[in-house]
Amino acid sequence: MTETSVTLSDAAAKRIAAIVGADAGKRALRVAVEGGGCSGFSYKFDLVEGPEADDIIVEKNNATVLIDQLSLVYMAGSEIDFVDNLLGQSFQIKNPNAVASCGCGTSFAI
Repeated sequence: MTETSVTLSDAAAKRIAAIVGADAGKRALRVAVEGGGCSGFSYKFDLVEGPEADDIIVEKNNATVLIDQLSLVYMAGSEIDFVDNLLGQSFQIKNPNAVASCGCGTSFAI
């Protein structure tokens, strides 16, 4: 496991392990930061077979998250959480670098 400043909550780890376990051939959740979204940057989530050469690997309780080096620059110090409430279920990234975010919770500004 590679050390990184991005962490997973227990709820996120449990949900990631369940999602990846239900999709044959997929072994990890990739989280990336892309330009766009209503606040300037947005998070992208994909199920993948394994890491690329430059990925940071975050593991917890049988869950694996992969983050590329460029995305890590924008996500340093973040916690990936999974929320299940009256508004629905979603992964949320608590990013201390974000100075603004949109109502949908998937885009942010730095």
